[in-house]
Amino acid sequence: MPQINILPKHLAELIAAGEVVERPASIVKEIMENAIDAGADKITLEIQRGGVTYIRITDNGCGIERSEVRKAFISHATSKITNENDLNSILTLGFRGEALASIAAVSRVEMMTRARGEEIGTRYCIEGGEEILLDDAGCPEGTTLIVRDIFYNTPARMKFLKKDVTEANAVAGVVDRIALSHPEVSIRFIRDGKDVLFTTGDGKLESAIYNVLGKEFASTLIPAEYELEGIKVSGFISKPFNSRPNRTMQFFFLNSRFIKTRTGLVALEEAYKNQIMAGKFPACVLNIQANAQSVDVNVHPAKTEVRFANEKMIFNAVYYCAKSALSDDVSRVQANIQQKQKQFLQKQYMPQPVSGKQIKIYEQQLEKVSKEDFWQKTTADEFRAVPEKKQEPLNVASKLVFRDESVFKVEKDSFNLIPEKETVKIEVVEEKADFPAVVEEKKTEVCLPEPNVVKESEVVRFDVVEEKEIPEIEPYRVIGEAFKTYILVEQGEKLLLIDKHAAHERMLFEKYRAAQDSIETQMLLVPVTVTLSKEEYSAMLDNLEILSKAGYSIEDFGSSMVILNECPTAVADADLAEIVMELAGYLADNRKEIIPEKLDWIYHSTACRAAIKAGDRTSAFELNSFVEKLLNNPDIRYCPHGRPVLIELTKRDIEKNFGRI
Repeated sequence: MPQINILPKHLAELIAAGEVVERPASIVKEIMENAIDAGADKITLEIQRGGVTYIRITDNGCGIERSEVRKAFISHATSKITNENDLNSILTLGFRGEALASIAAVSRVEMMTRARGEEIGTRYCIEGGEEILLDDAGCPEGTTLIVRDIFYNTPARMKFLKKDVTEANAVAGVVDRIALSHPEVSIRFIRDGKDVLFTTGDGKLESAIYNVLGKEFASTLIPAEYELEGIKVSGFISKPFNSRPNRTMQFFFLNSRFIKTRTGLVALEEAYKNQIMAGKFPACVLNIQANAQSVDVNVHPAKTEVRFANEKMIFNAVYYCAKSALSDDVSRVQANIQQKQKQFLQKQYMPQPVSGKQIKIYEQQLEKVSKEDFWQKTTADEFRAVPEKKQEPLNVASKLVFRDESVFKVEKDSFNLIPEKETVKIEVVEEKADFPAVVEEKKTEVCLPEPNVVKESEVVRFDVVEEKEIPEIEPYRVIGEAFKTYILVEQGEKLLLIDKHAAHERMLFEKYRAAQDSIETQMLLVPVTVTLSKEEYSAMLDNLEILSKAGYSIEDFGSSMVILNECPTAVADADLAEIVMELAGYLADNRKEIIPEKLDWIYHSTACRAAIKAGDRTSAFELNSFVEKLLNNPDIRYCPHGRPVLIELTKRDIEKNFGRI
C-alpha cells in the first residue's frame, strides 16, 4: 500500500487555486464581486496584456480594517457566512472565502485599503502565498487590489493561457455581465491604456444595455416584467423580427448573479414559438428575483450553475413574462418611402447653394429639371394619342471592297440584316475599282539565316497526358418542375426527381473549395457593422485570415463590434449582418477544429445562402442547363448536409404501383 502523505501548505493552496483561478477573467470576476458585496457603487478596472501581467481594481466600498487584512488572505476566511444555516439563504455574490487566498497563491498581489472611520490606510503585499509587507499607506476609503504576473510560480499553468487579445476579451465578457447585473454600479474599464467601457450607474437597466451592448442592440429590445407566486422576472427581450442565429445574446441573472439556466432558456424560446423562424433564437437580459431559500448556488466554484427547488415555477414565470411582453408589443417593421420630389431632386442632384445669385441659378435649374419630368408633363392618355414614329431602315454599304482576294474570301450568300426581310448582297470587285493605281512591287531576294541544328540530347521532351474520357450520359428529357422545387427528368427507363436547391448548393460548395483564395468577392458600398458577444468577438478576431480566404473581409471595429467590408459576390444581396453573426457563433463554439474543417463549414454556409431556394421561379432554359451540368458531374449526388440531390424511379416501379405488371 502506498504511503499517505500530508501535502505542504503551499502545494495544497496551489491545488485549491486551480479550482478558482483559471485565467485573468476569473480573478477579475472574484474581485469585482467582492467590491460589490462591500457596497461599492463605483469600480474602476485596468488591465494590461489581457490581464496576464497587470490587473488593478479600485472600488469605493467599505474597505478592510488593518486587523482583518491578514485574515482576508487565509483560505476559507469570509465575512459572508457564519454558520451552516447561512448557506440556505445566500444573497451575496461571494461566500466561499477562497478568492483572495487562491489569487495570492499564484501571483504577486498588492492591496491598499482604508476602512470607513480610519485615518490611515493599509498597504499589504503577498507573493505566492507568502507575506512580504504590511505597512501604513495614504489612500481613499475603499480598496485597491493590484495583481501582477499570474502563474509566475506555476509555469505549467502559464502555457495554457491564450493570446493577450483572447484573454482581454474574456475579461471584457466578465465586466459586461457584471455591469448588466448591477446597473446601479458605475463601472469603468481601461484596457491597455484605453477606456473601452463606462456605465453611468444610474440604476436603469436600459442605460447599462445601451453602454455595454450598443445602441443598435438596445433598439431591438422591448421591456418585460412579470410576477408569479413570489418570483419576479424583469428586464428586456428582443422583438420577434430581431431574432439572432445563436443564443450568445441571452443573459439570465438570479438575484443579480449571472447564471446559466436551461430552464429559463427553454421557457423563453417556448414563448417565441410560432413567432420566429426555425433556427433563430431570441435575445434577452432578464433578472429573476426569487427567495434565496428556494435556490442553491453552492453547486460549482464558478457559481454560475444553480439548482431551483421548483423548476416548474421558474419556467412559468419566465414564459409568461416573455409571452405578455410580446402580446403587448405592437411594433412592426416600418418603411418610410414618401418624400417630396423637389426635396429629393435638390438633395440628390443639386449641390447646396451658398448665397447670392447662386440661389436663383439653382432654383432655375431645379424648375427646369422638374418641367422635363415625363410623368408630370404627359398623362397616359396623352401619351397614347401621340402618333408612333416609324423606324428608319438601317443604312448598310452596298459594296465591300477588298485589296486581296487571296486573304479575304467572301461568300456570295446574302445576310438578313434588316427586319423587313430586306437583304444586302456583298460583292467582291476588282482591286483597282475604288482605289488609286497600285505601284508594282519590286521583287527582292531575302537571305534567310541557316536554321540551327538542335542536338537530340538538347531536345526537351514532354510527357503526353491522356485526357480523362468523360462518359457520355444517356439521353434525357426535362419534363418540367414540381412545386417550384423538384425538377422532373425522363432518362431512358428512369424518372429522376432533382432537388434544385440541394444540387445547386453542392455545386457552389465544390466551386468554392476549388477556388480557395480566388473566390469572387464584392466590395460593399456601405460597410456592415455587427455587434457580437465577447466570445464571438474574440473568435472572429482569431480567425480573420480564414474568413479572408473564404471571401469575407472583416476588421475589428472596437467595443465588441466588427465591420464587414467585402463578401462573396454570391451572397452580396443576402442579410450580411446575419451571416456575420452565424459565422461568429460557429467559430466561437468550434475553436479547436482544424482550419480545413472551419473553411469547409464557411464554404458550406455561403453555398447554402447563395443557392437557389425552393419556391424560386426557374425558366426552361435554366432548367435544361442545370440538369445538363448536374448529369455530367457524377460527383454531385449529395448536398453538404448529406441529403440526396436526386432520386431515381424506374419505369418498372411506376408500372408496378399502377398494377400494370
